[in-house]
Amino acid sequence: MNGILNVLKPPGMTSFDVVNHLRGILKTRKIGHTGTLDPGAAGVLPVCVGKATGAIEYLVEKDKTYRAELTLGITTDTQDSSGNVLEVKNADVSEESIREVVLSFRGKITQVPPMYSAIKVGGVKLYELARKGITVERPPRQVEIYSIEVLDIDGPKVLLDVKCSKGTYIRTLCADIGDRLGCGAHMSFLVRTRSGPFDINDACMLEDIKISAEQGRLGEMLRSVDCVFDGMPALQLGEKDARRIVNGAMIETGGRDIKPGTKFRLYLGSGEFLALGEAVRRDGRMKIKPLKVFI
Repeated sequence: MNGILNVLKPPGMTSFDVVNHLRGILKTRKIGHTGTLDPGAAGVLPVCVGKATGAIEYLVEKDKTYRAELTLGITTDTQDSSGNVLEVKNADVSEESIREVVLSFRGKITQVPPMYSAIKVGGVKLYELARKGITVERPPRQVEIYSIEVLDIDGPKVLLDVKCSKGTYIRTLCADIGDRLGCGAHMSFLVRTRSGPFDINDACMLEDIKISAEQGRLGEMLRSVDCVFDGMPALQLGEKDARRIVNGAMIETGGRDIKPGTKFRLYLGSGEFLALGEAVRRDGRMKIKPLKVFI
């Protein structure tokens, strides 16, 4: 069983809980998710199964889209509604100011990862230190907000759509918006609506996955791993070249005019996705080396 499940993660489960739950349903150990969602958040959680786990490192690099609600005037230690309230301020801020400040976060920004996160410092996850009341220095990191839109403002509640790069903490974005407005804020709910090529409109609930597995129809829910590499040029290989790629050897480009570094989707003659390859120059000639084999 190889492929990717577009799972609709429910609130109240960790991303690891979802994988563990599916491991029992699918009866496989070779399974993993492609980008952690907070326990209280819901939405798209792509889960790779079998050989498709080789695509995890590529999927986590993909852009993400979220719908989030921030609540002005209340700051928490977790930057979301699950934490302890640290401060309450008057949130009497004009809609014009809110929209202006929100839009100012477009582009490349710097974030300090929250203490309640899975980032490791000295081999220990930050949230484990935070639960002990320990705060440590966290180096800032650069992320990019491709787009951010205010959908609605209802008193202290502000509804946002955000498209961002990997590594962006929406909780921290909400808290930083509150700080810039001078009243503080926290994220009161979060839904991930898209992760790479996976959209919430096509996501599957865990119960539906369970029923499909019991009925032997799971294949209908599995997406082929090559969807992760959409947009890359595709090459169909003959039996000899396919065998070389599977064994980790390079193949000739067949006289094609190819730039070094170009990545390719490599397919068997039958149309089955075989591997991800990359053009390299060896001994004065262009060749294609396998980066990751999926069959």
